[in-house]
Amino acid sequence: MKPENNLCNNLRQVRLRLGMSQQDLAAIAGISRQTIGGVEAGQYAPSTTVALRLAKALGCRVEDLFWLEQDAPELDAVPTQNFPPDIGTRLSLARVGGRWIAHPLRGREAFRLEMIPADGEGVREANSPTLRVKLLDDLERLSRTVVIAGCTPALSLWARAAERWHPDLRVHWTLDNSLCALDRLCRGEVHIAGMHLYDSVTQDHNVPFVKTALQTQTALQNIAAVVINLGSWEEGLLIQPGNPLRLRSVADLARPDVRIVNREVGAGSRQVLERSLQAAGMEPQAIQGFDTLAAGHLEVAQAIATGQAMAGVSTASVAAAFGLEFIPLHRARYDLVMLQSYLEEAPVQQLLSTLGHRRVLSQLQTLGGYDTRQTGDLICTVKRADDVHSA
Repeated sequence: MKPENNLCNNLRQVRLRLGMSQQDLAAIAGISRQTIGGVEAGQYAPSTTVALRLAKALGCRVEDLFWLEQDAPELDAVPTQNFPPDIGTRLSLARVGGRWIAHPLRGREAFRLEMIPADGEGVREANSPTLRVKLLDDLERLSRTVVIAGCTPALSLWARAAERWHPDLRVHWTLDNSLCALDRLCRGEVHIAGMHLYDSVTQDHNVPFVKTALQTQTALQNIAAVVINLGSWEEGLLIQPGNPLRLRSVADLARPDVRIVNREVGAGSRQVLERSLQAAGMEPQAIQGFDTLAAGHLEVAQAIATGQAMAGVSTASVAAAFGLEFIPLHRARYDLVMLQSYLEEAPVQQLLSTLGHRRVLSQLQTLGGYDTRQTGDLICTVKRADDVHSA
């Protein structure tokens, strides 16, 4: 919330993620429930004492709850020779020779492939299910790592923004489709699974799949999971620049001059394509390239940008990053799923505390195609297949 004095807060989001009511927080912090309601609504700014009490009660720092919203400073920069003419292009700035130079974040330049420094070197000993690891970094630093599995590049933006806000935090992102990410969460390999799956029966996103996973995994039947929103996005067909084949809908994919690229089973994008084909009364076998698979959103866009395929399903933000045309098919809710017990871990708390911050919201908004009105909101808590508590 943003009162007139430009003091912003995400007190409500943090409180709800911890499963606390306003009355619960008021009792722990030793202040009135009306005070908490007023602060959350942005009606007035808390005193220093109240802010400190709230941070202590929630187990975080004051700056995790409150910050000043200021007008962004501006400067003049020289665009590189390959800078596109688009208005509002995302860019990277560097000061070179006394001038600010603007480098466009478009296509491959928007996604950097880097050699990741190793935290250790592992050797598997004979007949042992574990690795013997020789550490190459400080153990205390490694303990401040949060691992996220998911497919959207927005996760990396969130991770980098959070690491800037919390210099002692490390975020490791693994590229997995929605079902794989959920499976990895259930196996205890990651803290957070990013998902954008839709259940046609319940007409709900992600939650039905989480319920099924908790029910079928014997070790998780008595363990609760929380579902927190990252944002909503448009999913649809990515088309070559200028749409040279004049594609207008999914029905055009059956044309003999059209070849698509698809995603693997378990990916939300493949699910969107299959539902769209079914709604149009089309068989997947009638689509050239239906069995040609790409490993992620960026690979789909790259295949279309280089002419290997004419169309494929991804998001509006990826289309914009590669300068591709876009035909919307579905608005999806992208959620973050984690076991409720992980909310007690300090690194996870630090990461989640940034979801409502302007640095994160502005990064998501500038991608294009993202709706951040629910970002950071607790969607529900799932305890058993028949026990879901909505926020």
